[in-house]
Amino acid sequence: MTRTPEEIFAHHGQALGAEDLEDIVADYAEDAVLVLHKEVFRGKDGAREVFTRLLGDVPRAQWELDTTFVDDVLYLEWNATGGGRRIQDAIDTFVFADGQIQVQTIAYTVRQL
Repeated sequence: MTRTPEEIFAHHGQALGAEDLEDIVADYAEDAVLVLHKEVFRGKDGAREVFTRLLGDVPRAQWELDTTFVDDVLYLEWNATGGGRRIQDAIDTFVFADGQIQVQTIAYTVRQL
């Protein structure tokens, strides 16, 4: 049975909150595409690189998420605070297919507290 986008993202959020890198990566398709600040990352290795960076930017973060799901697409506005840094007004877009994250775009700016 294929997971819905809402189920995938719920798992993704739990894994992110736990800072479990391999559990985060498990939600991505083998041929996933992630675009972070105009840089393209591919597959599970690309997802691992993106989230290693994000978790390093705001370690032990408190997350604020505002989601809008439309079919197989998620528009996400988010904020995070951790490690003496804050990310405000970040925006991601996800495209889901076959029970996994297929495409994700990410835009955020880190600021010192």
